[in-house]
Amino acid sequence: MALTVRKRVVLFSSLIIISSAAAYLFWPLTSDEFDIIPDKKAIAEKQKFLEEKPATTDHEKPNIIVLVADDLGKTDLPLYGNKVVETPNINALGREGAVFNEAYVSAPICSPSRAGLLTGRYQQRFGYELQPVNRYLNNRFLKLIVNNTFDLQELEFEDMKKVPDQAAIAKQGLPVQEITIADLLKKNGYQTGIIGKWHQGYSEEFLPLKRGFDYHYGFYEAFSWFADTSKTINSRNTGVMDSHIWEQGNSGPAQKRRNNDVIQVDEFYTNALAREAKQFIEKNKKKPFFLYVPFNAPHTPFQALTRDVNKYKAKGVTDLNKAIYYSLITGLDSAVGQIHDQVKVLGLEENTLIFFLSDNGGATYTKATDNAPLRGGKMSLYEGGINVPFVVKWKGKINPGQIVNSPVSSLDIFATAAAVTGSTLPASRSYDGVNLIPYLNETNKTSPHQSLYWRSGVNRAIRKGDWKLVLNAKDNLTLLFNLKDDKSELKNLAQGNPAKVTELKTDLAVWEKNLIKPLWPGTGYYKNYFDGKLDRFSL
Repeated sequence: MALTVRKRVVLFSSLIIISSAAAYLFWPLTSDEFDIIPDKKAIAEKQKFLEEKPATTDHEKPNIIVLVADDLGKTDLPLYGNKVVETPNINALGREGAVFNEAYVSAPICSPSRAGLLTGRYQQRFGYELQPVNRYLNNRFLKLIVNNTFDLQELEFEDMKKVPDQAAIAKQGLPVQEITIADLLKKNGYQTGIIGKWHQGYSEEFLPLKRGFDYHYGFYEAFSWFADTSKTINSRNTGVMDSHIWEQGNSGPAQKRRNNDVIQVDEFYTNALAREAKQFIEKNKKKPFFLYVPFNAPHTPFQALTRDVNKYKAKGVTDLNKAIYYSLITGLDSAVGQIHDQVKVLGLEENTLIFFLSDNGGATYTKATDNAPLRGGKMSLYEGGINVPFVVKWKGKINPGQIVNSPVSSLDIFATAAAVTGSTLPASRSYDGVNLIPYLNETNKTSPHQSLYWRSGVNRAIRKGDWKLVLNAKDNLTLLFNLKDDKSELKNLAQGNPAKVTELKTDLAVWEKNLIKPLWPGTGYYKNYFDGKLDRFSL
């Protein structure tokens, strides 16, 4: 009888322990404290501004085309010294326009970078500091399984006590009060189109047709893949950074769409984007148009046409990842050429301003690129993550063959477009870009920017002249570089230049006074290692 009681006690104690452990592991970490409240006053100001008649109607109205590569490393282009990749069309665009050696994006990762480009404002001004998150690990069991089962490719999930619930996640996107470049130009009589990747929020109020675009052909997600894998050579990268892309495929926000309709696309997608862009230009050739073409190449998933891959294999590229990556760049180049040729064929060349850039540096986690000789890559504030290819062409207005060494920003695209179209900007908000045309016509020989700034969670950076300061609060890193002498950021000069470190930290602090805290938390950190030291980047 005593043994039976003892067994009951042991069993009862075990049940309590198991129940407690289960409650601890599965207790939901979601909270409504992350709810995003729309700024009604700013939204009303935006609507009032967009409903006002333009200040002038007789100003020159050139067409504007913005071509954005996805995860394209600067040094993976022949324009910047690559000897393997073939990009004859991007090369031609560079010869006929201006090539920038010191062009930067406002974030080293897709979505925040695009938010800055589309608004002409540091995205931290309106809380778009971190990458939007489709799904958080919302209990400790999921965190335990993910951290110990999957190859995270150095991704480390933050030990957050609470995470946003589904209602809050649905509100992650480009805040409604922000005026996009499409909003601005549409107000001024432009037909506006986006052909490609959106990645600025998936709820109705964030979608392209609600953000100033008259036409959308593309997808809402960060990625989308070519469904017929039998027509491509494919390579899957290990780890959570790539596996979810293949699992999600073309479902949900990754589905292909024409405006609000889900469609089936049977041709290779980069080619489809080029075709749609050409059709948009043809349709609107007699009226001013703004065309935004955010490609999904050479972003993962790695799928490329067999003929292109075989060409690089024949050139001696034995690494399949690299062969596919280079092939995706070649496909991107073909699309750029088709769009550029369409402008020429239709006689629009002298009335069309064209920008070409990447949204951030090459994704080193794919092992297809290392951005050498630049340090780091996508998801770092070193040059490999934020110093990107940038070409601007406007026949008759920009002298061809220019090489520009002054630092410029993707934020300048908005400012340049506003200036050349005579578009007035609202006085109620600050803009951070600069009209580049005077600097390209030698009417202004000063540098467009005295300083450029970055902040992403625990990571901050500033470039002022040739000096660049990189700070990492998580890993207690302070790095100072002189980019004129050390573009590869190999020599940390912080210890020998305390006054310069203090000066740049002060400048950063002044800039940060104009920012707000992120509207949503990230998922954790991406681990980098430089010189053997852990160097994490907030996601």
